[in-house]
Amino acid sequence: MLQKEGLRRDAARPTEVIGPLGEALTTEDLPSPKTSRWVIRRKAQVVAAVNGGLLTIREACERYDLTLEELASWQRSVEREGMSGLRATRVQHYRQAHEEQGRRG
Repeated sequence: MLQKEGLRRDAARPTEVIGPLGEALTTEDLPSPKTSRWVIRRKAQVVAAVNGGLLTIREACERYDLTLEELASWQRSVEREGMSGLRATRVQHYRQAHEEQGRRG
């Protein structure tokens, strides 16, 4: 298998993407599929892997036993608030603020 410029020739999928802290992120760097404690960094790594094409949405959901809604909420949180939006204690606050903004707009 030829690797050039971060792409696997067989699947035309990146072998690495930029992680949440600007580091190179490969599948080997991702959280373990057995992860049960989802800290901000691990969630952000999964989001970066999906957004960068390292994993498909389906692969991420299957690998980490996530629902589509859960993964989508992580993606929205990162998009809106950055990594801090992934804090479990802040998720409800950000959802409420977004809903209020939608009602006003």
